[in-house]
Amino acid sequence: MRAADIIARKRDGFELTTDEIQTFIADYTRDAIPDYQAAAWLMAVTIRGMSRRETIDLTMAMVHSGETLDLSDVLPISVDKHSSGGVGDKASLVVLPLVAACGVPVAKMSGRGLGFSGGTLDKLESIPGYRVTLTQNEFREHARRYGIVLAGQSANLTPADSKLYALRDVTGTVESLPLIASSIMSKKIAAGAQAIVLDVKVGLGAFMPHVAEAEALAQLMIDIGHGVGRDVVALISDMNQPLGSAVGNAMEVRESIETLHGGGPQDLREHCLVLAAHMLKLARKNTSEYSLAEFMAEAADRLDDGSAFEKFRVLIEAQGGDVSVIDDPDKLPKATLTETLNAIKTGYVQQLSALSVGMASVDLGAGRTRKDDPIDYAVGILVHKKVGDALHIGEPVFTLYANDPARLAQAKERLAHAIVYSEQSTTPLPAFYNTLQ
Repeated sequence: MRAADIIARKRDGFELTTDEIQTFIADYTRDAIPDYQAAAWLMAVTIRGMSRRETIDLTMAMVHSGETLDLSDVLPISVDKHSSGGVGDKASLVVLPLVAACGVPVAKMSGRGLGFSGGTLDKLESIPGYRVTLTQNEFREHARRYGIVLAGQSANLTPADSKLYALRDVTGTVESLPLIASSIMSKKIAAGAQAIVLDVKVGLGAFMPHVAEAEALAQLMIDIGHGVGRDVVALISDMNQPLGSAVGNAMEVRESIETLHGGGPQDLREHCLVLAAHMLKLARKNTSEYSLAEFMAEAADRLDDGSAFEKFRVLIEAQGGDVSVIDDPDKLPKATLTETLNAIKTGYVQQLSALSVGMASVDLGAGRTRKDDPIDYAVGILVHKKVGDALHIGEPVFTLYANDPARLAQAKERLAHAIVYSEQSTTPLPAFYNTLQ
């Protein structure tokens, strides 16, 4: 069948067959279909949409476009988490060692940040020596031997998704729910996940600004997972304001260490406990009589008794990182310039834009605007207030850490508009809006 015919059928609103989808993805992966035809197909999908069956077929076609990872011989069950990305979202650095400390091995392939959304790999690379690139054999062996591994995705997994993702970014087809859902789920399935907890962000600093949109995306990913025999839970979580206080790679590692010691910001701690509890519940199907609160209590104990932190040390040391930096976070990269922005009036925080804070961190050099941009691991922002907090004129709101005066000035200008004040008391934002499964 010709690519042009497949494009035309989707353009005209027809449902593509399984064979048509598999053929198109396979041919595009091996460069038998040029980018201009793939772009036309992506636009047709964006405009016309896809049925549940088409979306599952697309997901599995991308899964089988390259190698797949089977962890069934090294892990009793492979439980993974995925965040749709956000500002200050360092949850993986806490949740993975936390779940592992509860006796459930975790093996996760993660990504880098682009734009205002920080990447887990960038945070980890602020630790000297940490290896984010492992072979599949190394990845499997670390999972078996240490019960925890966190590395970058192999180039041989879902190569079709990698090609289509790059094309979507420049063709105005990023917003399509079937394309988003199949992209996320193909990577999770190809990496061997049997049970998946999805952390779907919503709000000013998220791809989905409204709860209904986030729920639609979450439900589609759940349908994909169930359609291929995976257990999936999706949490709709707030990203109107940053998660935790620290935004910036080394700063977020420090905050994660504080949380793994039983401290850290309360919102980050609670967020991680909820994610960990859902992962534990999925992993222990034979303990369905236990409530989520009981799993949260178990996870909280592992934070407070130091065992989660010890698992984090195991992870860092196993992948070549300098453990002395984990034991003494003052050894992490530090910025040379520091400046605090204070409240300009007395009142309450009505809005604290995660998007503005995230973009200000990019201004400082903590994030990328292009995939090949260098990262400054030391720079970032400390957020002192959250929505619902009282503010007094002159109180610290943001502390900026920079290495370049011009970048510092740019970030300050952006943050000047990040807060909306209210004269009346305001309600704190919820951590989660809904749970779907």
